[in-house]
Amino acid sequence: MKIGNIIKGTYQERTNRFTVVFKYGEREEKAHLRDPGRLRELLLPDADLLLRPAQNLAKRKTKFDVIAVRSEDIWVLINSGFHSDLAQELINSRLISEFKGYDIVKREYSYGKSRIDFFLKHGQSELLLEVKGCTLVEEGHARFPDAPTERGKRHVEELLRAKIQGLSAAVLFIIPREDAMIFSPNWEMDPQFSLALQEAQEEGVHVIAHSFCVEYKNDSLSLNPLDRITVSMEK
Repeated sequence: MKIGNIIKGTYQERTNRFTVVFKYGEREEKAHLRDPGRLRELLLPDADLLLRPAQNLAKRKTKFDVIAVRSEDIWVLINSGFHSDLAQELINSRLISEFKGYDIVKREYSYGKSRIDFFLKHGQSELLLEVKGCTLVEEGHARFPDAPTERGKRHVEELLRAKIQGLSAAVLFIIPREDAMIFSPNWEMDPQFSLALQEAQEEGVHVIAHSFCVEYKNDSLSLNPLDRITVSMEK
């Protein structure tokens, strides 16, 4: 995936959950942050940001969207709007064995009381796939979530019900950074989500994590599949 028309700024502050202030040249601007996480380990004073001018300005309060942040020596995507597109690239590439042979029938598929990201089909086999983005990585250990997520827990519970009813089901954690080596649920941050994920895996729901290399060059950001990450349910 390539994201063009990128500008570079410097992070100043996060004024609310969805808005950050950044410095661009000699002036300060506001940008929309499309990521529900806390991002405390990423949004540090004077961190480099990559942003993109927003479309449909007449309907917007901010002129820019945050795309990525520089963390030490790597770029990290912090815009959840791209997670489903990255997942679709993985499905179509046949890189993940659990999805080989499956085609995408529908995105944003209604099931139970939730909207699941993908409905896939291979012959008579049907698979529900939920996609989550994971940006929290410490010493090579990726953990999700970085803030409690009742919605995430509900999605996992819906997948477990689907599995019990005879469908295949999977959760795909997109890790849009290159330094992850192992993935685990974040038991300390959200034990209820973590327990739901563990129970779902034990009942046959696939739990998959895949990292991406994020590169910035010539005012464009490229995201390329890197490695499938080992999943551990240990606390």
